[in-house]
Amino acid sequence: MKSAPSSSTEDYVKVIYSFTEWQDKPITSSQLAARLGVANSSVSEMVRKLKDQGLVDHQPYGAVRLTDAGRELALRMVRRHRLLETFLVNELGYRWDEVHDEAEHLEHAVSDLFVERLAAKLGHPGRDPHGDPIPSASGAVERPDAHRLSELDAGHEGRITRISDDNPDLLRYLATEHIALDSDVVVVRRKPFGGPLVVRIREGGAERDFDVADEVADSLWVESGRPHAGCTLGQ
Repeated sequence: MKSAPSSSTEDYVKVIYSFTEWQDKPITSSQLAARLGVANSSVSEMVRKLKDQGLVDHQPYGAVRLTDAGRELALRMVRRHRLLETFLVNELGYRWDEVHDEAEHLEHAVSDLFVERLAAKLGHPGRDPHGDPIPSASGAVERPDAHRLSELDAGHEGRITRISDDNPDLLRYLATEHIALDSDVVVVRRKPFGGPLVVRIREGGAERDFDVADEVADSLWVESGRPHAGCTLGQ
């Protein structure tokens, strides 16, 4: 009988998948080490093991890419993680900046049966509290056609559909400013001399302008389209 993958294996394939989920550029060994908080030598050894297991493709000094088997395992782990995050927010009252680390611990302990019961309990949600799509049990992913706010030109209108959860401090900051998923947004202009991006947030007919620093603009993903009235702000 084939042994179950280790928690380290599960963590590695999940990070590799997550890095490339919203961009085409593959992850390098050094980037993988930085995201996992481990030494480059540890990553090199683990990548060799993953390659031997048929989970990644990797050539010396090249990028690390998931094989079909690696992607299948990664999607299973991503599904677990994001369902757990959703459960923690919706059912246990966690804030959206608290759930990532908690889900990291829980995802290795729960069974496939538990995950499917959890999905049913939550009504089979399509996204987690940060807007990341939750893969289906079969591995299908419905990702919105969204782009980073920092990449959009003045006059662009849309809806915030994903907020990166890499930085809990940034999530707390956005919550205090009442900027959340489904916030309607219009790009007004870029202030001169490398200044911040000015965006307009619309809420139920009211509008307010907001200066967005580059780090924040890089963390917000906008789905194009004319904003709708009556959106709900805050988390």
